[in-house]
Amino acid sequence: MTERKKASDFPQEVLKLFDGYVHGHIERRDFLEGAAKVLGGGAAALGVLEALKPDYAWAAQVPADDERIQEQYVTYPSPDGSGTMRGYMSIPAGATAPKPAVLVIHENRGLNPYIEDVVRRFAAADFVALGPDALTPLGGYPGNDDDGRTMQQQMDRDVMMQDWMAAFRFLRDHSATTGRVGAVGFCYGGGVVNELAVKMPDLGAGVPFYGSPPALEDVPAIRAPLMVNLAGLDERVNAGYPAYESALREHGKDFAVHVYEGVNHGFHNDTTPRYDEEAASLAQARTIEFFNRHLR
Repeated sequence: MTERKKASDFPQEVLKLFDGYVHGHIERRDFLEGAAKVLGGGAAALGVLEALKPDYAWAAQVPADDERIQEQYVTYPSPDGSGTMRGYMSIPAGATAPKPAVLVIHENRGLNPYIEDVVRRFAAADFVALGPDALTPLGGYPGNDDDGRTMQQQMDRDVMMQDWMAAFRFLRDHSATTGRVGAVGFCYGGGVVNELAVKMPDLGAGVPFYGSPPALEDVPAIRAPLMVNLAGLDERVNAGYPAYESALREHGKDFAVHVYEGVNHGFHNDTTPRYDEEAASLAQARTIEFFNRHLR
């Protein structure tokens, strides 16, 4: 396991460039050129790019063999989407009655070890949790995030949305659940949570982490209570939220927005240097409390 680096180990301008690169707004070459100008050379830029990649040895807050949980891979139908989908499911060990459920929606790179660990965290908190892999039609998460991002860019976003809706229905109707389902998502997945709130009237609660807002004209359709978690330094995503908050308020929706000052987009992901332990721990505790309040 390599030494964990922190966001403060990197110039903020480089972190902003990296955010643009991993979300497809600039090419790898553009990142390296921009970082080289900040850092004083191409070799330093290459080194920083490598240092900013995730280290999945860190993704084990709740190990797969944790005695509090039982885990397995499952398949389920998505008739209006990709046909058959695969996901990672975890349930509280020894459960004798149905539990409320949490749908965990990954970033723009497939079902990686970080998201699987998040699934286990919710099972350890006494929820049935499912983390689908949107890359199932292409063979599933390929084992690294760079290839995962490339694969997800090849997917049709409307088809993926149908697959997420199918995952919600699978979890809602599963014998291990009470039928009360919340959704949490990160980055791309946070945007999916906002879309599920629009499209699924029986969504029990939604927690988007730094995800894109839905179309403002769709806000009246939202019924689920929402708790939004935003990174204070995430100018790109945060720019869309004042109008979204105004629309939610105008239409009398139940929502809260928490902005974690001084942290970067991706602060919940404990496998990258952008992770912020204090903010992530607080956001996770708030999310569990929110789901307990609205799903039990």
